[in-house]
Amino acid sequence: METLNLTMSQALVRYLAAQYMVIDGEEVPYFAGVWAIFGHGNVAGLGEALYTVRDELPTYRAHNEQGMAHAAIAYAKASFRRRAMVCTSSIGPGATNFITAAALAHVNRLPVLFLPGDIFANRRPDPVLQQIEDFQDGTVSANDCFRPVSRYFDRITRPEQILTALPRMMSVFTDPASCGPVCLSLCQDVQAEAYDYPASFFSRRVWSIRKPNPDMAELEALIDALKAARRPLFVAGGGALYSGASQILSELSARLGIPVAETQAGRSTLPASHPQNLGAIGVTGTAPANAAAAEADLVLGIGTRLQDFTTGSRTLFSSPGRKLFQLNTAPYDASKHGAAPIVCDAARGLTLLAEALESTSIAADWITLNQARNQDWRAAVQLALTDINQPVPSYADVIGAVDRSSDDQSIVVCAAGTLPGELHKLWRTDRIGGYHMEYGYSCMGYEIAGGMGVKMACPDSEVYVMVGDGSYLMLNSEIATSVMMGLKLIIVLLDSEGFSCINRLQRSTGSAEFNNQMRDTVHDTLPVIDFAAHAASLGAISERVTSVAELEAALARARSAPATTLISIAVNPDATTDMGGHWWDVAVPEVSGSAAVREAFEAYRAATQKQFVD
Repeated sequence: METLNLTMSQALVRYLAAQYMVIDGEEVPYFAGVWAIFGHGNVAGLGEALYTVRDELPTYRAHNEQGMAHAAIAYAKASFRRRAMVCTSSIGPGATNFITAAALAHVNRLPVLFLPGDIFANRRPDPVLQQIEDFQDGTVSANDCFRPVSRYFDRITRPEQILTALPRMMSVFTDPASCGPVCLSLCQDVQAEAYDYPASFFSRRVWSIRKPNPDMAELEALIDALKAARRPLFVAGGGALYSGASQILSELSARLGIPVAETQAGRSTLPASHPQNLGAIGVTGTAPANAAAAEADLVLGIGTRLQDFTTGSRTLFSSPGRKLFQLNTAPYDASKHGAAPIVCDAARGLTLLAEALESTSIAADWITLNQARNQDWRAAVQLALTDINQPVPSYADVIGAVDRSSDDQSIVVCAAGTLPGELHKLWRTDRIGGYHMEYGYSCMGYEIAGGMGVKMACPDSEVYVMVGDGSYLMLNSEIATSVMMGLKLIIVLLDSEGFSCINRLQRSTGSAEFNNQMRDTVHDTLPVIDFAAHAASLGAISERVTSVAELEAALARARSAPATTLISIAVNPDATTDMGGHWWDVAVPEVSGSAAVREAFEAYRAATQKQFVD
């Protein structure tokens, strides 16, 4: 058997560079590159190895470990999970900075490979710089924090262990049911140790994403139920996008007249102009989608994990006797909320469903009702996006300006705060995947770094990053990375002077305003933050505007600009879109000295009586 004498790190990167995926008939490298911030735990071993393959597997340097991981995760999401990226750090704070991003990837079922450095396997220099010592367990390191937020975790303590660990990693990434983050914790001495690896281990390997067919008994139960249904509703989640189910869902819903609602992850599965697309569902949903969800006698979830924002904390699917089905590759998700499961790939399942359903018993008035509601809603959205006569712009005013500035290939990126609720209802795109929202983890700080990953995946598209001032202050350093790498973003920063989303939630539960808006914090002097000046200091083109007209002019300049541009605009923190939406379960104190809180608790208790149980 032919062997190659390599260090563990050299063997690892050779293996990564040899993994390929077929996309649209073309073989492309599965790993698009490595994000690296080097330190004593990875610079000598893995750093040396990455240098030798830099032409095949490029290495990029960011400014914050969490930020570069967000970029990698956004790249995978924008690639519909068909490609991924790698992130490496030293031990200590470099590694633990990854944990938030790993949790985000886990919640959103997105592939990313984490390669944090670890302590010495031989333990000769213990305790090494940055080592966390467990007084009862000598095998523990900081990287054990990755265990609950990884789909697969392994600590590499001998160089030959990657012969089993790396194929297991690829099996996780290419199985839609188990897809998520993988952490291979690399002991720093082992990174530099040599082993005689089989040459065949580095042969080019072409992978495909598994697309399981459904169990026919499960599918037939759904077919029979749909044939009998009078008021069915499809709910498209992120899995519908990842499986490439947009076309078959478009055709099936149009042919049968079945309305479709979209979760945050599933938004832009169908073009916004599709006649059956009722738009967003749930807490941040549209009026027609939520009305259909409340009245439907059959709900079919397609690639959705049915989180509380989708189901209105289990109050939305409220029609007496309604049936719930879940078409999902993951059995864990397919059986949620007492659903009848159809465990399969979304596109495969819908294709078989379309072949079996030549017609249904859908009530004609159901189709007419949803079309009328949808028409009214679209008119209301158009009005909301163009009503710009307020002294201080609303969130909708800003979204409307970005909407008018964008084209059919543009992508909007967002993650947390007020904007996800506004964008879910109001953003309109006919591009499949044109709405990129990280709302599984709702992670503040994802936006700018995530926009960079989207731009890497979709270099020909204009990428609009919409971010609040709170998120911006949490993580903005990758502006410098985007400038350095020539990854142009148009960043629209909405300044509400604090955490306005949670401030409104606080007030809605009866509490006084406290510690959310800047004015309500303990302070000696409130800072006057010049976001445009700050972005300029990181290398971006930037400007501050005060009106929608000025914003539109600035957006036009940004589109023609050669590099990342940030536009800052102050918004009214309370001017949100009242239409649409649904109740969300946020527990209110049962006992309080505040009359407002006691009143809010009574309303909360009444609402919880409407929650369905499995």
